[in-house]
Amino acid sequence: MYDGIIFDIDGTLWDSRKGVAESWNQAIRENTNLDITLYYEELGKLFGRPMIEIFKAIFPDMDENEMEKLIPVFYTYEHRYLAENPPALYEGTEKVLKVLSARYPLFIVTNAQKGYIECLFKATGIQKYFTDWLCYGDTKQDKDVTMKMLVEKNGLKKPVYIGDTQGDFNSCKKAGVPMIYAAYGLGEVEKPETTINSITELLNILR
Repeated sequence: MYDGIIFDIDGTLWDSRKGVAESWNQAIRENTNLDITLYYEELGKLFGRPMIEIFKAIFPDMDENEMEKLIPVFYTYEHRYLAENPPALYEGTEKVLKVLSARYPLFIVTNAQKGYIECLFKATGIQKYFTDWLCYGDTKQDKDVTMKMLVEKNGLKKPVYIGDTQGDFNSCKKAGVPMIYAAYGLGEVEKPETTINSITELLNILR
């Protein structure tokens, strides 16, 4: 049915909200005069957007030039924290990746910053299952454009995307790629084409 499977990360392979919130709070305390604490439940609702959009949501009064200076600082804190305190993959994820990688080439497309995919790989050891990956930090483009770039680069004709948010779904529509909605993740999708409630259900769908 498909010739490649493209995965999102947050809300699809793992849930890094608590670690990201803790690392960003530390960055705020040590690098700004802001009296603000980020909570992972609210922060998670912003996952999937480019970092500048997340900053505009959580720091609405901050000058954009100041945001551009702080974003790399937040990246550094986040990567260091996740490397030392990696969140677990969703239950069954590595088994699913091992089985599926024997059936299809696997890929990652995410709106994350450059280095985040590598952080995932270092923390979990799952790089061996993936053929290629691309993120917003590499392309500076919206997710649908990044997805098209990966599809074209790898000569895919009928890929499918696994994601968990409405933003993922909208990007897939723009890119012309069907999506399987990971309902166990962080977001909600209106009228998804296909839904899974556990990543292990992919083994029954993608035979």
